Amino acid sequence: MSILDDDGLCAIDWGRADHLIELALNEDLDMTGDATTLSVVPEYAESRAVLLCKEKEMIVAGLPIAERVFRLVDPVLEFDARVEEGELCHYGDILAVIKGPARGILTAERTALNFLQRLCGVATTSYRYAKELEGYKTVVLDTRKTTPGYRNLEKYAVAVGGATNHRIGLYDRIMIKDNHRELAALEGDGAIARAVERARKAYPSLEIEVEADCLDEVAQAAEAGVEYIMLDNMDNETMKKAVEIVAGRSKLEASGGITLERLKSIGEIGVDFVSSGALTHSVKAADISLDIEVEK
Repeated sequence: MSILDDDGLCAIDWGRADHLIELALNEDLDMTGDATTLSVVPEYAESRAVLLCKEKEMIVAGLPIAERVFRLVDPVLEFDARVEEGELCHYGDILAVIKGPARGILTAERTALNFLQRLCGVATTSYRYAKELEGYKTVVLDTRKTTPGYRNLEKYAVAVGGATNHRIGLYDRIMIKDNHRELAALEGDGAIARAVERARKAYPSLEIEVEADCLDEVAQAAEAGVEYIMLDNMDNETMKKAVEIVAGRSKLEASGGITLERLKSIGEIGVDFVSSGALTHSVKAADISLDIEVEK
């Protein structure tokens, strides 16, 4: 089954997600379960709990994952999402209501919040980056700098936040980076052209991107006919020259040293994409709480 939706963006791969949820619950419960809840909370206790946004502004992502956690802990629990994925929420907004056995709610609480807070943080950061480039043709991309095991979910959250997914892994695009070029150069001059030719022959169905550190490499990559050229750690003036050199022959991606404050100036240059690992590797988890109400 494809993990891409009709727009080519990352959807939840439930096979991977369920495995990740199982690992998360196992590390929390081990073999004996929630000792505190089992010893303190009566088995018959029923509760209503609400998931609350505690951020001034937040994009929601991961409610289907949170629901899955609660239902795996106790299938009897009812999970009622009160907002949509991708919705902009504010402090005090109720994200979801959970009803049912209190033991199940408390046991699932932290694991569900860990997923939800992380994914909302990724979605919110992606939203802020994408919003900076509204009105420009430049599209914000994520990277492979993701939490090990979480790539599918983090890229899903990026898409929910309004940014766009770059390649999912090493298998779905040829990316000839600096180390590849250095090794290809051991055979002599023309490393970029040779690497592109070999990649085309080995994987004719895959698009090719070349990472360029200087304008000479930009020119070589364009001449080789690649679909994408990554402008790695270039200042704005150098990127402007790259746009002129390529003249539309390849799509251009700005990467390296990308900050929120720099995005508009990059958009004005006219590159097609800007990629940032910050969408996933250094986000702050969103502040979300679970408040429980005992039904008397």
